[in-house]
Amino acid sequence: MEQEVIEYFDLPTLLKKDDLGIRAIAEAEPFLSAREYFGRLDKFLELAPEVEDALEKFAAIEMDREAYKSLDSMIAVFTRMRFSKYILDFHGLLDDYGKKGNWRTAAEKARRIALEFGALHAQIKAARKTRKSEKIPKVTLPLEQYLWHLDEDEANRRMVILAVDDSPVVLRSVASVLGEDYQVFTLPTPTALEKVLEKLTPDLFLLDYQMPQLNGFELIPIIRSFEEHKETPIIFLTSIGTIDTITAALVLGASDFAVKPFNPDILREKIARHIVRKKSF
Repeated sequence: MEQEVIEYFDLPTLLKKDDLGIRAIAEAEPFLSAREYFGRLDKFLELAPEVEDALEKFAAIEMDREAYKSLDSMIAVFTRMRFSKYILDFHGLLDDYGKKGNWRTAAEKARRIALEFGALHAQIKAARKTRKSEKIPKVTLPLEQYLWHLDEDEANRRMVILAVDDSPVVLRSVASVLGEDYQVFTLPTPTALEKVLEKLTPDLFLLDYQMPQLNGFELIPIIRSFEEHKETPIIFLTSIGTIDTITAALVLGASDFAVKPFNPDILREKIARHIVRKKSF
C-alpha cells in the first residue's frame, strides 16, 4: 500500500534559534494545533514574494497601491504569528511614507527591512518539507504537545553524520568506527551532496580534503547555502596535515580536522567535542 505524502514544517530546524517565537506562541495559544500553525507559515510563504516586490518599490520610492496592500496583508499575518518586531517595522515604514519629507529616510529603512525579511523568508521556506511516511507527531495535536513529542524524539534519536570521501575504504572505516554511536551515512560522489541535503539533515559532516571532482573546500559553500546548516560542524579528513591546509579549512568554516589514516579514538573525541544536538532550544 502506497504511503501518504505528508507536508509539514521542520520545526526542530526553526527551533534551533527560535527566531519565530514558536514556543511562546504554543504557550500563549494552548488550543492552537500544529496544523493551524503550519497554516500561518503557509500564508506567510504565499504572501512573501509579493511583499519582497513591494519592499523593492518602497526602497526605490516607486510605491503604488498594490505595494501598500501587500504590506497591509503581511501585517495581518505577522499579527497572527506574533512578530511584533516586523509589525512595528512595517507600520513605521508606512507612517514614514505618509510624510513626504521622510521619503529618502524611509527608502533606506525599506532596504534594511527587505534584507531582514528576505532572510526570514529563506528560513521558513527551507523548513517546508514533505515525506512519504509519518515519522513526526500528528499535526492535529495542539502545537505545545506537538513540540513535546518532537523534543522527546530528538532526545532519543541517534545523531546523524554524513561522511563524504571518494575512497570506499575510508568510508567503510568511518562507518565501522562510528556506527555504534551515530547514524552514519556515506557519500562517495561529492557532486551529489546538494541533492542529498535536500532529503537528509546531518548533525555533523566529515569531508575529505582532496577529491577529484569537488574538494572539501568547495563543498563548504554548498553546505552553508542550506539555512539549517549555517552552523553545522564540519570536520576535514585530510592526509595533508600542513598548517596552511588546516588554516585554510578553519577560515572557510570548518570546525576541526583529522589526519588520515585517522586514529579511531581521536576521531571519536573530535566528533564528541563538536557535534551539537539540535535540541539546544
